Amino acid sequence: MTSLRTAVVAVGGNALILDKQHEDVASQVSAVEETCKHIADMIERGWNVIVTHGNGPQVGFILRRNELASHEVHTTPLDVIGADTQGAIGYMIARALDNEFSRRGIKRSTAAVVTQVLVDRNDAGFKNPTKGIGGFTTKENAEKFEAEGWMVKEDAGRGWRRMIASPIPLKIIELDAIKTLIANGFVVVGVGGGGIPVIEDERGQLKGVFAVIDKDRASALLAAEMKVDVLLISTAVEKVAINFNKPNQQWLDKMTLSEAKKFYAEGHFLSGSMGPKIEAIIAFLEANPNGKGLITDPPNIANALDGKTGTWIVQD
Repeated sequence: MTSLRTAVVAVGGNALILDKQHEDVASQVSAVEETCKHIADMIERGWNVIVTHGNGPQVGFILRRNELASHEVHTTPLDVIGADTQGAIGYMIARALDNEFSRRGIKRSTAAVVTQVLVDRNDAGFKNPTKGIGGFTTKENAEKFEAEGWMVKEDAGRGWRRMIASPIPLKIIELDAIKTLIANGFVVVGVGGGGIPVIEDERGQLKGVFAVIDKDRASALLAAEMKVDVLLISTAVEKVAINFNKPNQQWLDKMTLSEAKKFYAEGHFLSGSMGPKIEAIIAFLEANPNGKGLITDPPNIANALDGKTGTWIVQD
């Protein structure tokens, strides 16, 4: 199986939750099944695949359940919530792929790996957490969260909210397991939600922390360490554009690494949308001189790999 081309396929939130009206589990399953048809198209074309995914809304749902049920049952810490959502979403993806393989007569197996990702305990992000998580609440509830170890901040006019760090991923703890599974022909689901962030304490022991890791950064790290051929980031648009939503908007079929850096520096890719995806592919290409990046939406994965659509980011 190692002779096959290998790709990390990072699926975005639209692959799991289409919109606010389709957040229930049954709707998530349907969205996953549709996305997995397109991933199966890729595998049918002779690719080894590692699927990564987001988990932001699902983490928010569990945090809210914790709040509502805290008077009756214990709450769960954020690292355990990360593991819970990795397991649940990994199960959905693995089951959908296994069923799709069965329908098509593809002789492949899928394995979902609950994945820890090492971060620096002294990462600057821990000193000033800036990423909001969960819903807004009262000052009284905020004080309870603080007592549990959260940092909370007031958002003018909307209430108090828990804030967490988004540290830089340094190492995939389960990397050897993922390598072994890929080498033996498995399709792997891993590094869900950017991975469960862990630090090494003074004794070298792993410990979960109050943080989240950007899923695109973690996918880029995994892709670089696996030395895959392609980092494919699946998102809501078919191609990447510069001057997005402006009169001079231009869709791009291809960018070189230098062009991607230039456009990024010029502010074409916003931090809340395309920015992290371009940043991740830049990091991957810098770490892997033989790699390529590709951005497209799920229905166009196969066509993009055939060079018919999508935006390719390649070495200079």
